[in-house]
Formats: sequence, structure tokens, C-alpha cells
Amino acid sequence: MLVLLAIVGLFLLPSPWGVVALAAALAVEVVELIFWRWFVRRYRLRVGPETLIGMRAEVIQQCSPVGLVRVRGELWNARATASVKPGEHVTVSGIDGLTLEVKREV
Repeated sequence: MLVLLAIVGLFLLPSPWGVVALAAALAVEVVELIFWRWFVRRYRLRVGPETLIGMRAEVIQQCSPVGLVRVRGELWNARATASVKPGEHVTVSGIDGLTLEVKREV
């Protein structure tokens, strides 16, 4: 939009000012594009259950193989490959629907 207005200004403004307006609009667009790409890459939102992978969880209800764990204050159904007792800590290794796949910490 800004470039379109600058192009219109190129024809309506006196000789040197039309070119200056077009160059300024192009510079603003380029800076905005570079900043936006940097911002999106650096501050990409991270939401959803996929963010739990790799996190530490506390077993609330014995997982043999299915039980209950607490991650970041939330209770989740969990499935473990080996039996894990309440109070032990596990690591979230994957997600299957609303069930976390966990493994015992080494």
C-alpha cells in the first residue's frame, strides 16, 4: 500500500520529491520485511502439547503401562515402557493423542 501511494506521488509531486518519496517507501518496505522475518524466526509461538516433549514429569499414579503424570502443574494420562511408581520422575518422549509417552529418567 505504501509503495502504491509512493508511485502515485512520483507522478503528482514535483520532480525530485516524487523520486524521494518512492525511494523512502521502498526502504520502509524492505526494512519492515527484514524485521518481520527476523521477529517471526526468533519469537515463533510455541503452544500445544508438542511443547511438552523433553520435559520432566512427576508420576502421580503408577504407570504400568498406563498411569497419570504431572507436567507444569497439569495432569496428563501417560504410558510408560517400564513400570514407574508414584513420586518418581520421568521424561516425556512423545505424544499419542492426549496420552504422553514417558520414559524413566536415567
